[in-house]
Amino acid sequence: MMGKVVLPVILGTVRQGRFSEGVARWIVSQLETHYPDVVTELIDIRTLPIRTDDAGPAIKYPPFAAKVQAADGLILVVPEYNHGYPGMLKHVLDSNYPEYRFKAVGLCGVSVGGFGGTRVIEALIPVVRAYGLCMTPIDLNFSYVDRLFDEQGQFLAADEYQPRLTRFMNELLWLARTLQWGRTTIPLPS
Repeated sequence: MMGKVVLPVILGTVRQGRFSEGVARWIVSQLETHYPDVVTELIDIRTLPIRTDDAGPAIKYPPFAAKVQAADGLILVVPEYNHGYPGMLKHVLDSNYPEYRFKAVGLCGVSVGGFGGTRVIEALIPVVRAYGLCMTPIDLNFSYVDRLFDEQGQFLAADEYQPRLTRFMNELLWLARTLQWGRTTIPLPS
């Protein structure tokens, strides 16, 4: 039996009033409740003191880099803003590079429209590949996110989304475990 799988959930926007925060919190709660072999936490990029006066390794925030290094994979919860991803997410992700190599990533698109963040996921594919992350074959899409939560933050569509999350997590966990085994068993290529 393999050990725990470390899968932080990264909330990829700094905007006020973001609907994607409810999605990220729901995913974390589901992982904590239904996946005892997963160690997770919510990493909100809004709380990271990443400098904006430079780029790349010059702005690396060591606590964030250490969390990415310790992870077996990442779940990115990203809203679609005008067919793209938030610039601050890209800026934060660019602060690391070697920490991502040969780790799994699952993408969750969030949208107030009917496409569920499909276009943001399409835009992120070349980005995550450039980092050396290995993407799951399926994504998790949240359409009409502004209608999915009540005033108290309760997820109204949990019954609908639970099977989707299960399928997504089955693939992500398989990929994360396979890559975890590979990183600890086979020397990484230079």
